[in-house]
Amino acid sequence: MDRAEKLEAGYDGPAVAGARPLRADAQRNRARILEAAENVFAVEGIEVPVDLIAEKAGVGVGTLYRHFPTKEKLCEAVLLDRLLALTVDARALADADDPKAAFFGFLTHFVEEGAAKRDLIVAVMGAGMEHDEFSEAVKGDLNDAIGVLLQRAQAVGAVRPDVRPDAVLALLGATCQATVHSAAAPALDLLTIVCDGLRVQAGDPDRGESSATRTPSA
Repeated sequence: MDRAEKLEAGYDGPAVAGARPLRADAQRNRARILEAAENVFAVEGIEVPVDLIAEKAGVGVGTLYRHFPTKEKLCEAVLLDRLLALTVDARALADADDPKAAFFGFLTHFVEEGAAKRDLIVAVMGAGMEHDEFSEAVKGDLNDAIGVLLQRAQAVGAVRPDVRPDAVLALLGATCQATVHSAAAPALDLLTIVCDGLRVQAGDPDRGESSATRTPSA
């Protein structure tokens, strides 16, 4: 989903107090830079010079640097843009007829997106994403959207009741990052193991207890 489609979906990121809105032309330039960067990173890798990204976006290098002072900031912005799109995708499933399929289908979609952009994950991991107000708000909105899918899946008995949205998001992030370190462990294979741990297991009485009340087995 591109920037225009996200706007049409009614979500373009969380509101941040004190944030100064961009002019319409600046918004268009920023969106074009992000789209070009994502495409170029996917084809050429993260070592590509920013001049090429500016050329593909149809803007000057100075315009690119006004929006993103460093390549690390650009990588971070592309990743946040993907999280915005994933939030839209999760919200679109909030009223799905099959809560179980919606929840596990979104987990697969998330990991497929992460696996397709491994170079970007490496870049952000290396740069260290800043925990500013906007990035935290973006991740908070995604967490909330996943929470809706999770609660609906739990309500039909498809997911163990002690699972929390932040745990799901952490597991998804860890699954994507694990594939960066080991090509021998495909992302979807790892996700299968994660999903098995999230499901309610038949005949397991402990699955109905919360993590706060469960006692270790003797």
